[in-house]
Amino acid sequence: MELGGFDIDAPRWDQGTFMGRLWHFFSITDCRTALLPDARLDEAKALVESCRAGTLPPGTTKEQLYYAKKLYDSAFHPDTGDRMNLIGRMSFQVPGGMAITGFMLQFYRTVPAVVFWQWVNQSFNALVNYTNRNAASPITPKQIGVAYVTATSTALATAVGLNLYTKRAPPLVARWVPFAAVAAANCVNIPMMRQQEILNGIAITDENGNRLGHSQKAAVKGITQVVISRVTMAAPGMTLTPPTVTRSCLFVPQRITFLHGPLQVMMVGVLTAEPTAKPLLPFSVFSSMAVSKLEPELRDAIVSQHGDAVRYVYFNKGL
Repeated sequence: MELGGFDIDAPRWDQGTFMGRLWHFFSITDCRTALLPDARLDEAKALVESCRAGTLPPGTTKEQLYYAKKLYDSAFHPDTGDRMNLIGRMSFQVPGGMAITGFMLQFYRTVPAVVFWQWVNQSFNALVNYTNRNAASPITPKQIGVAYVTATSTALATAVGLNLYTKRAPPLVARWVPFAAVAAANCVNIPMMRQQEILNGIAITDENGNRLGHSQKAAVKGITQVVISRVTMAAPGMTLTPPTVTRSCLFVPQRITFLHGPLQVMMVGVLTAEPTAKPLLPFSVFSSMAVSKLEPELRDAIVSQHGDAVRYVYFNKGL
């Protein structure tokens, strides 16, 4: 098959449509890829790099390239090309996030349980946020530590405070406390973990990938989109699961309490599954911004060099 001109870096599906984003996120969050050995992932990376260099092995098919790209996108950072840690990969988000969220919803009655599971969740989130950051903006170990402590403290304060406040409220209200804590922590965890991007800006390019400079406004826009998407993805599972388990006997009789935990984990997986929630938002891994919205100095520099040829800039906002 003739593969000349095949763009390995272009998404397989149109990211401007819901179905295109749906298939794209189904691909990169396929939890089966998290089980593959490093050697298989490295083979996929080698094939992707061969395609970029125009030196494909004879007999390579388009389907082989698409599968190699799927593995590459699931396990390697788009900025550095380095293999990401397993827990921070998007392919681990469905099983990992599903289990932790289910446990947060199940164990909410006592302060020690709230503290423990919020700590586990924020530790998980901190690792995910760091792994999927824009790697062009380095962050020091001290900044990572401050971000982690701040986000974890925010989640714990919100969860414990609301948990105590709702002691006399209906049981259903108390079961929504974990979502409030997760939402509050995301608003702190992500910006703090990626503070260097806000302070120093992130790399922006034209539509052909030519670097044009660094923009703080692009960083703020990208991180804001990430925060919105994270909170929105958590909302269905963490708000709809409690009333279903609390009030419904459709799946499990209320007296069989030991099955409520597994049921909540399953429901969270269905309602909060990342591949189906993320496409609902018009945000892909890469975002764009009008040149007119950039910082005045950067905007003037781009206009003076390129005139009206560059109307939009593009950047990796992370996930």
